[in-house]
Amino acid sequence: MNNSKTRTYAYVAAVLYAAIIGLSFLFVKMTVSVAHPIDVLAHRFALSLLVVSIPVIFGWIKINLTLRDLWRIIPLGLLSPVLFFAFQAFGLVSSNSSEAGIIQAMAPVFTLVLASIFLKERTSLLQKLFLLLSVAGVIFIFLMKGSGMSAGNFKGIALLLLSTVCFAGYGVLARPLAQKYKPMELTWVTLMVGFIVFNAASLIRHASSGTMVDYVKPLGDASYLGALAYLAVFSTMFSTLLASYALTHLEASKMSVFSNLSTLISIAGGAWILHEPVHGYHFVGALLIIAGVLGTNMSGRKRGLVNPDQA
Repeated sequence: MNNSKTRTYAYVAAVLYAAIIGLSFLFVKMTVSVAHPIDVLAHRFALSLLVVSIPVIFGWIKINLTLRDLWRIIPLGLLSPVLFFAFQAFGLVSSNSSEAGIIQAMAPVFTLVLASIFLKERTSLLQKLFLLLSVAGVIFIFLMKGSGMSAGNFKGIALLLLSTVCFAGYGVLARPLAQKYKPMELTWVTLMVGFIVFNAASLIRHASSGTMVDYVKPLGDASYLGALAYLAVFSTMFSTLLASYALTHLEASKMSVFSNLSTLISIAGGAWILHEPVHGYHFVGALLIIAGVLGTNMSGRKRGLVNPDQA
């Protein structure tokens, strides 16, 4: 497959990833209102690992990893899903989606800094300006909604900020690993890490408080199961596959900008599912975000920046 077509598929994967993540906030809020965040994460990764292991068990997909390979990938799994989703879930309990959107918009900035330091990815001044334009679009939308950050939910804000840093770190660490391992291999190992950590934490918490029945109690709620299925299959398993594939062919700094498209999907999902109104400033912010995403990626090509795939 030629390089142009491969990168086109990578961009499609990045857009699908942004769309899936954009709707995940709605479903996370639905699940944490029914179960403890740790239990949600335990159920989420148990289901994700079960689904992704089916083709592996039946031999449709081969996982050929040595113990040394596992030790290389495990730190990636600790960044995301473990720390990223843990900070996100607890942060959303005591913070609102507007604040989460503003903080998540900082991910491309963190990624750009980390990628330039650790991966030596070169970006032009024009790319940096377009990236900031995309971030400005997200911040503009939420500031126009009139939902400022209050001191009362500082804990939630801090946790969401840590989640965003972990997301940026994941993108930077996954970039070199995606060059060496198949997307399915990275996905399977990182989901296994999440499954072990979150289920161990959940079972220990329930065992110590004598509430083991509460571990399975939420599974009797139909709305919880529906939201959990989306989070487990699409927002966790499928999105990890998409991100791993995209990072095989796109620089981490470019991939991170697509996370801001998630904001547009969140607004659309809120209008469709929660019947939230859409105002003129949404369209202004949307144009800024799209211009930033396209500009960051297109300006890199025009200026002939070095692509690590071709170095």
